[in-house]
Amino acid sequence: MENKMNDLITGANLQQNLKTGIELIAEERQKQISKHGFTGEHHANHPEWYDQGQLLLAAKTLIKVDLKDNVYYPLNWDHTWFYNLCRRDYKERLIIAGALIAAEIDRLQNEQS
Repeated sequence: MENKMNDLITGANLQQNLKTGIELIAEERQKQISKHGFTGEHHANHPEWYDQGQLLLAAKTLIKVDLKDNVYYPLNWDHTWFYNLCRRDYKERLIIAGALIAAEIDRLQNEQS
């Protein structure tokens, strides 16, 4: 049974490794929308969290190779939540950063409509 679970986990990791960067970013962006409700409309309706470049600052912070103490918290964001994002491995942070940039585009498109 344990071997079967390990095979499933290894298979899932292999599938994850076969995806392109844009697929991983799109998957993360979809998770932000479906799991957390972070739609373009949500972002447009909450300027206190998003209208001062917070999404881009978050992305800029997450793409740093070595974060250590160089964490800049986006204005009005929960520090614990963002700190936990910063503790993820570099590849995962890049994926999240890409999805945050897409979220900023969604926010701008929503404001324009």
